[in-house]
Amino acid sequence: MQGSAYGASLAGGAFDLVNFVKQPQTILRCLSWLFSIVVFATITAEGYYNETTESNIKCMFNSTDSACSYGVGIGVLAFLACVVFLILDAYFPQISNAKERKLIVIGDLVFSATWTFLWFVCFCVLASQWSKTQDPKASLNADAARAIVAFSFFSVITWGLLSFYAYVRYRQGVSEFDQEYRDPANDQSTPYPPSPYASSSGPTGYQQSPFSQNQEQPGEYQPPAY
Repeated sequence: MQGSAYGASLAGGAFDLVNFVKQPQTILRCLSWLFSIVVFATITAEGYYNETTESNIKCMFNSTDSACSYGVGIGVLAFLACVVFLILDAYFPQISNAKERKLIVIGDLVFSATWTFLWFVCFCVLASQWSKTQDPKASLNADAARAIVAFSFFSVITWGLLSFYAYVRYRQGVSEFDQEYRDPANDQSTPYPPSPYASSSGPTGYQQSPFSQNQEQPGEYQPPAY
């Protein structure tokens, strides 16, 4: 992995709060964080009612407890994820390791795409169950139910946009890596080193042996040097 892939070469410098707040990802994460609070807090506070006694509590969405539990679970996890990714976005410019940057970008892409789908399922389930609700006691909290359904739909939009920005950042990192990395086997611009047997004269390129001048004459005895 090259040093500047995923913007690793730009790491360093002081944290710019104004620039961070103006980023589209920051705005979308804050909106997603707010929408998740509305969904799970409203379901927790007003999503249940007593059908006959205090021990018999029903979900306002067609008395389907799984619908309320699903909305609360998705909302709480989305709330926590927004906090985590906001911290990572703030710390991201300080990370100089390209592999760590790549893991964060991929994690953001996978999580955002998954939560876009889960919020869409949540919207469909809650809207469908509310359209089937006939209990007049549940209808007393109609405004709360409509708000839950509406903000579930808004969450689909914000998380979908977060997925788009995460994908753009991922593709940008891949293109930066491709531009910097060159396979030496396919790189034709690098010249091959000269052959050690090349000679400036003669068509064959043959060089005379360096030991030819120091060869001993036959019949001469050279005493060893001590």
